Amino acid sequence: MAVTPDQQREIEALRAESQPTRRATVPALEEILYQPLAVLDHGFVRVVDYMGDDGAVVQAARVSYGRGTKRVSEDQGLINYLMRHRHTTPFEMCEIKYHVKLPIFVARQWIRHRTANVNEYSARYSILDNEFYIPAPEHLGAQARGNRQGRGEVLAGAEAKRVFELLKNDSEQLYAHYSEMLNEDERGAARDPARQGLARELARMNLSLNFYTQWYWKTDLHNLLGFLSLRADPHAQYEIRVYAEAMLDTVRRWVPMTFAAFAEYRLGGAHISARGLAIVKRLLGGETVTQEASGLSKREWRELMESLGREG
Repeated sequence: MAVTPDQQREIEALRAESQPTRRATVPALEEILYQPLAVLDHGFVRVVDYMGDDGAVVQAARVSYGRGTKRVSEDQGLINYLMRHRHTTPFEMCEIKYHVKLPIFVARQWIRHRTANVNEYSARYSILDNEFYIPAPEHLGAQARGNRQGRGEVLAGAEAKRVFELLKNDSEQLYAHYSEMLNEDERGAARDPARQGLARELARMNLSLNFYTQWYWKTDLHNLLGFLSLRADPHAQYEIRVYAEAMLDTVRRWVPMTFAAFAEYRLGGAHISARGLAIVKRLLGGETVTQEASGLSKREWRELMESLGREG
């Protein structure tokens, strides 16, 4: 994990302060507030601000008929009900802001979730650091044969060695050329006063997608859970999944009752189509059902059987 000296000083200063407030705070989340959680080889996730807690979800759900906060068990039951029946607006009452450092290709996947406020590091204004992502050997997978957007078996031997060489050498060369075109050091000082240097907004186009960028990403709890339900899924690409897994831990700290409901009904649950539900009922009735007679495609049938823990 690479936190710059300036960022580290800022983190230490923020964590040394304590602000009096009448707003709800969550001790478990306060413990890690501002601290970077390491992800991949140079990346991190850190919580820099939040608003609300489980109580805010409960309060929003009960406002229509004016009931106050009840016992914890009743609050958990209400949150479970909201999650189970997809009542989303109470979860929108809570917000959280992350500072994330991530490879550019992961950022381009991430930004497809158009449900947050984002402010990204500007390579038009500043110089990108010489940091790029190289997969660990166990994540250097070949192209999957049956899935155009997935990985197959892990590369090994001379083939893996050659891929690592290409990734590392290309990245180092690209950054060297980027620096040469800029004619600036990391502080923005000219290396060769006789040369003008290319504009930063143009020089950046020569860098590859494995270089790191940073952004602040603010979202509400409902949309955060939607992001995590997709990106923490085992089928998600590894490089974005590890960010989602780090963020899951922050949600567990922040809103433990909501996290428990989310784990029960979303992460650990399954969505079954009307046709799939009809097949489940037939199976429960003792009927033998085959894929050919089910009306489902082979892929739908396989997914249904996997969700039921049965062999297809």
